[in-house]
Amino acid sequence: MTTNTETGTHGGRVLYGCMGLGGSWEPGPYGPQDIDAAEEAVRAALESGITVFDHADIYRHGKAEAVFGEVLARTPGLRERITLQTKCGIRLPGADGGPALYDLRGAGIVRRVEESLERLRTDVIDVLLLHRPDPLADPDAIAAALMSLHGQGLVRAFGVSNMGAAQIGRLQARLDVPLVANQLEMSLHSRAWVEAGVLLNTPEGAGHGFPFGTLEHCLDHGIRLQAWGALAQGRFTGGQRTPAEHATAALLEDLARAKGTTPESVLLWWLTRHPAGIAPVVGTARPERIRACRDAALRAPDLTHEEWYELWTTARGVPLP
Repeated sequence: MTTNTETGTHGGRVLYGCMGLGGSWEPGPYGPQDIDAAEEAVRAALESGITVFDHADIYRHGKAEAVFGEVLARTPGLRERITLQTKCGIRLPGADGGPALYDLRGAGIVRRVEESLERLRTDVIDVLLLHRPDPLADPDAIAAALMSLHGQGLVRAFGVSNMGAAQIGRLQARLDVPLVANQLEMSLHSRAWVEAGVLLNTPEGAGHGFPFGTLEHCLDHGIRLQAWGALAQGRFTGGQRTPAEHATAALLEDLARAKGTTPESVLLWWLTRHPAGIAPVVGTARPERIRACRDAALRAPDLTHEEWYELWTTARGVPLP
């Protein structure tokens, strides 16, 4: 299976996030048009050099995984060319007749993985992420469930999502295999991950909320950082709302023109240029926008030290401290 373990990344420079596949967010069936749309998005991702596909069991109430499984069934040999990643640990309101909650109980993890495998029409998940911390979870029970899934050959590797260094360390101490990924909201708009370091010991730093030391912990322990929301919901590539966003969009256009690429690729380069080796997750379902990210997947980030800082300070709208 293509997990790119030879590079230590469990994937390429960019991942495709499958949250937009499967039709509406309402529970219910999907149709042939939803499978066709998923196939077109997958084709656009592959043509753009993206071979890692990120899912979660809750995306479109399971329909995202299900239509992806249909695409795999339609395309012999595709499964062997890609890395499949999914997440579990969130229960949507109304699921199992209960309220919205986080659920990392051991038996629940195993059941959710079995359901994902069935929807995805595969016999193994390459990487399983725990989607959100569950305050009531027993880390020993989580570890037992993960090691059971690993021992049965149902999951090859594990990671987390939306967790800080202390939470990661506590879980890792109970596992016999290394955690390989931590997926966080990271973009030129959601900058708390980078500002946590430079705003230390400033009044502004007290309000950003990002767990300081998480990036450093992941770097030191070989945990790949994945960035959800990497395109910032189009705030800098057509959906500008503020003066700072308009100025950043203009700067991205200028840089893209100078470097022979697209604003989307420059925007993602801003993440991949960071020494943490951040892997952006591209979540758009629009094939043309997926293709606009091609150079971020296939080219090393072409940003100088000065250009990286110019993008950061322009998006901030105020000088660095």
